[in-house]
Parts: sequence; structure tokens; C-alpha cells
Amino acid sequence: MEDVKCYDNFPKRIVILTVSYTVITYAIGAYLLACLPLGLIWSILYIAYVILMEILILEKSCINCYYYGRLCGFGRGKLCALLFKPGDPQKFAAREATWRDILPDFLVLIFPVVGGIILLIQNFNVLPLVLLIVLVFLFLGGNPIIRGSFTCKFCKQRELGCPANKLFEKGKVKKT
Repeated sequence: MEDVKCYDNFPKRIVILTVSYTVITYAIGAYLLACLPLGLIWSILYIAYVILMEILILEKSCINCYYYGRLCGFGRGKLCALLFKPGDPQKFAAREATWRDILPDFLVLIFPVVGGIILLIQNFNVLPLVLLIVLVFLFLGGNPIIRGSFTCKFCKQRELGCPANKLFEKGKVKKT
């Protein structure tokens, strides 16, 4: 088994990569929704939902994380310390995550995908089709790459106990 060094503070290049990935994903989603009838309203609601989800992650998870006040792979540790008081690190590892807990994260993809499909049905255009494909690829293909190769792999909290890691590792065959 490969011995991987965990970061106490992630390198800035990884944070820039993950934040850029996240912003691009959200921007594509907002653009697709903006192209719908009453699109500006849908886009604003989507952006508000994304901001709410990010705040909830900071408030419910990041306050208890090892990376609180540090540079985590997603840049949230330092941001969390600016906005919220520290929580209890014991609570982070003790939490149990279920698929229902991560459903709101999937809605960040589902809302713009539904919007993109509606756009294509109403008035087929290549740009929404391309953006829809890119969005789905980024979310379903990019997330595992970002998390597997750049963040979770080097995360100290993963070693200390991470509910999301436990959820995603269930059923995987361990290499010996």
C-alpha cells in the first residue's frame, strides 16, 4: 500500500485548482439557468442556493474540521475561521454521512441539468448542449479526479475520520 503524506496546509496550487473547478461548475450552472424563460430569476435563485450550501458546509462541517483556520484542499478552512467560531473536532469524525445527506450537493448539478434539458427541448442550440455535457462531465468525472488525486488523498481529516470518506469507501474492495 502506498504511503501518502498528508498536508497540514494544502499547497496554494491545489486550492486554486479546486476553487477554479468549483467556480466554473457553478458559473456554467448559472448560465444554463439564465438562458431559460425568466432565466435571471432562476439563475439568481441557483446562485443563492449555491451560496447557502457553501455556508451550511462551513457552518456544519468545516467548523469541526482539522483544517479549521488552515488551508484545506478546498480553501474552506481559512474562510470558515473568518466567518465562524471553531467547533469540536471530535464531532467531525463522529458524524455519519448518508446519501440523503449529500443530496443537496447533487441538486447543485440537477437544477442546471434540468434547466439545460428544458432549453434543448424548447429551442435546440449547440451551446447549451455543449455546456450541459461539460457540466455533467465536470461534476461526475471531475469530482472524483479532484477528490481522488488532489484533495482527499492528502487530507489529514480523512485519516482522523471523515464521514464522506466512509460513505464513498463503503463497498470498495481494499487492496492488499
